[in-house]
Amino acid sequence: MYSIFKKEISSFFSSITAYLVISVFLIMIGLFMWVFTDTSVLEYNFATMEQLFSTAPLIFLFLIPAITMRSFSEEKSRGTIEFLSTKPITDFQIVMGKFLANFLLVAFALIPTILYYYSIVDLGSPKGNIDGGEVLGSYIGLFCLTGAFVALGMFASSLTNNQIVAFILGAFLCFVMHWAFSYMSRMPIFIGGIDSIIDDIGMSSHYSSISRGALDSRDIIYFISVLSFFIYLTYSILQSRKS
Repeated sequence: MYSIFKKEISSFFSSITAYLVISVFLIMIGLFMWVFTDTSVLEYNFATMEQLFSTAPLIFLFLIPAITMRSFSEEKSRGTIEFLSTKPITDFQIVMGKFLANFLLVAFALIPTILYYYSIVDLGSPKGNIDGGEVLGSYIGLFCLTGAFVALGMFASSLTNNQIVAFILGAFLCFVMHWAFSYMSRMPIFIGGIDSIIDDIGMSSHYSSISRGALDSRDIIYFISVLSFFIYLTYSILQSRKS
């Protein structure tokens, strides 16, 4: 697994991909947090990082599938996926190695945003007037969401040898799992508690719950379950090529 992880990380940072991903994410978040008047922290009357945590899922909708689209589709198109099978490594280790590499790349993009937190702490009146617990919870929620989106994107990549198709399918799956169920639950045809069940299937309600600083084990288990399920599906796709 480590060899796959090392190979993926080396591949990312030996090309412009990693630097482009991190730069685009930080520029977009920076614009929403400090420049755009409708969302700028400077226009608020209280210290908050809500702009980061409410905007990040939308940016991740496109950013993470763009990272994960090459995970397996590139291997298939080049024929190197069969070469990996000759190595002393299992399909599960291949999937986990790629998952950890993709996850780490997104994590690298999130780490510089900690500077935003310290900037807001310094700008607060009085200084430090920000709910640190809520910010920590929001970061945990964002990392949970990142893991789920990466698993979804990798599953999409395992279904095709075309990177563009993998990107579109990955973005679609992320949209469905995060937003679609939430929108569906508000439809008037769902009554009698069904709306709540539908809403709980999607990621949005669980992400919002964690982002409020309430670390409910049910929300953590939900994200771990979604992540594990799609990693298992990706593993199953790789296994099916041997049958």
